[in-house]
Amino acid sequence: MHRDGIEQLAEAAIALVTDRRRALLGIAGPPGAGKSTLADELVQTVAATQGAGWVAHVPMDGFHLADVQLERLGARHRKGAPDTFDADGYAHLLRRLLEDPDQPIYAPGFERTLEQPIAAAVVVPPSVRLVITEGNYLLLPEPRWEAARRQLTEIWQVTTEDDTRRARLVDRHVAFGKDPDAAARWVAESDEVNAALIASATHRADRVIVNTPDGWVS
Repeated sequence: MHRDGIEQLAEAAIALVTDRRRALLGIAGPPGAGKSTLADELVQTVAATQGAGWVAHVPMDGFHLADVQLERLGARHRKGAPDTFDADGYAHLLRRLLEDPDQPIYAPGFERTLEQPIAAAVVVPPSVRLVITEGNYLLLPEPRWEAARRQLTEIWQVTTEDDTRRARLVDRHVAFGKDPDAAARWVAESDEVNAALIASATHRADRVIVNTPDGWVS
């Protein structure tokens, strides 16, 4: 493994486009590993050289099932597990991004304060050549997640030291309204179950990137 600055990772992401009309880069990894941080840094760095209209970020979080659906399914206590996302809808969006690049494509976003998806909060205009999408389960060997993977040019898996990741998750849950004890229980009983599942598929990634205090290592 070697230390990659964000500039080198951005160059690798840009290189995925080649002569394609549009490339899709997936960033997977367990909760708290730094997927969104890497995606945001990549978008900013790519935009600095290619232009803001050349790259877009489409998080998978917009495909969380809304709480009303989780209540209907009796799954609200497992929010964030693989079956609490609209994986089929996500795969369909990715396919549209590839097959209809000359039209604006709208995608749902996710409001962290409400913990709810927001329809059409993101738009990918025709100028975009590289779409960066991040989500926990892009590497799972399950049919509904495989449908999403087939649309992606590459998938990079982000990992980090477990104690650091868990501490970040507790802080995040507290910041969005849970008391510290409830946040710690949620991490132990929900997030860590999902993290173990995600880690089991790391070997399927095109590139593994370790999020360290000193930078990205791959």
